[in-house]
Amino acid sequence: MDLSASEQRRRPVIGLTTYLEQAKQGVWDVRAAFLPHQYFDAVIASGGVAVLLPPQPAPDAAAAVLDGLDGLILTGGLDVQPELYGAERHPLTDPARPDRDEWEIELFRGAEERRMPVLAICRGLQVVNVARGGTLHQHLPDALGTERYRIGGGVFATNEVRIEGGSRLAGLVGDGTLDVHSYHHQGVDRLGDGLVATATTDDGLVQAIESDGDGYLVGVQWHPEENAEDRRLFAGLVAEASVYANRSVGKVGA
Repeated sequence: MDLSASEQRRRPVIGLTTYLEQAKQGVWDVRAAFLPHQYFDAVIASGGVAVLLPPQPAPDAAAAVLDGLDGLILTGGLDVQPELYGAERHPLTDPARPDRDEWEIELFRGAEERRMPVLAICRGLQVVNVARGGTLHQHLPDALGTERYRIGGGVFATNEVRIEGGSRLAGLVGDGTLDVHSYHHQGVDRLGDGLVATATTDDGLVQAIESDGDGYLVGVQWHPEENAEDRRLFAGLVAEASVYANRSVGKVGA
């Protein structure tokens, strides 16, 4: 089947996971799916088409959704259930969101099976680590003795991370150090299978991960969507998703 140049160069469709929380709008006070606009603004500005993915029954729904995507972003949010990595619940761990945990783990695993590019942000990095059999520190002040990663009040902390040379991340943001926006009280304890750390802070906390294979997986513990002047991680995902999209188009009618 012959394809036009415009069909071969279509904009990649990027799915972004969303919150499902109680929300107010006017007279309405209902559970609703939402996501801060910074996430999908960054996708759109990078040349992608943003699609929001509210939690829903998996795995059949996840497979159907992924069939229409070219890239996946696992976004931030409340803590992953510690029961998923065999730990007892810490008093300061957020209330469980089993619908979101199940949904996002199924999306991630399905994306990996399809070799679809994935960007995982904050909670998203933690979802990936747990899905790969890793564990988390449930409250970093207990493990590291510092509140430097979540100062509270909806204000993002600034932390310096060191990027590993030769990593995918370094290819996007450069080698050396980078100031990032942090808002989390949990972090990677034991890395999951097939994951490598590609950025850390001076206290040894993992700040970024990648797959040790050739699939495109970049996970960061910080919030790149909060820096409007630096959307390199989103641009990198969209570029990889464009390759994925055009590869998929090329298979039509084969």
